[in-house]
Amino acid sequence: MYLSRVVVDLNGLSRGTLFEIMGAGAYAAHQLLWRLFPDHQGPRPFLFRQEMEEPEGGGAPRGLPLFYVLSDREPVPVSGLLQAQCKRFSPALEVGDQLAFRLRANPTVAKSAAGERGRRADVLMAAKYPFEAGKARTSQACTEAMDHAARGWLAERAESWGFRLPAEPEVGAYRQHALPKEKGRSIRFSSVDYEGLLEVSDPGRLIETLAQGIGRAKAFGCGLLLLRRP
Repeated sequence: MYLSRVVVDLNGLSRGTLFEIMGAGAYAAHQLLWRLFPDHQGPRPFLFRQEMEEPEGGGAPRGLPLFYVLSDREPVPVSGLLQAQCKRFSPALEVGDQLAFRLRANPTVAKSAAGERGRRADVLMAAKYPFEAGKARTSQACTEAMDHAARGWLAERAESWGFRLPAEPEVGAYRQHALPKEKGRSIRFSSVDYEGLLEVSDPGRLIETLAQGIGRAKAFGCGLLLLRRP
């Protein structure tokens, strides 16, 4: 695997794509990053996460798009458009290792109805639904219920992904996305940012999880698990 830090030269973008990227448009970002793999034919070979570029030496983010890309092949920089700082990524993990993590995920569960195929339901919207529209849905109680649901979704699945959570992660930046599609329809999904500490329980399974990503909406900037030694 390869982990890359990709910076965009905004002068190389069309005006429309520029506005989409600056507005965290996941579909435009997905199409743009495909250009790093010009000879690839087949399923998408990468996961990505969009951030804002921070200046060297710290300070406030500059507001310029920055991408972290994990791929099964080395990306090819695009002159005048995409610069990629790339390194091989083959983490040496052992049971009990504790690692700081960041994750942007699309928390959903399958809901089935009689005679119908199961549909995916937004975990946080389900937690919000019992609260009446209006002030109740902006209340502390509603926020806590949504945060609890988000943490529960991750904790319940962690072991199957090769890790456990020794402490509750921080939850933030819940967003709902609507991406335009042909014939007036749109693709809708939500994303939640997690940050915290995990403990490795199955190193092989965790490495598979890193390569495959977590949850759904992976084509739109979700699922990339970023790790570092604390």
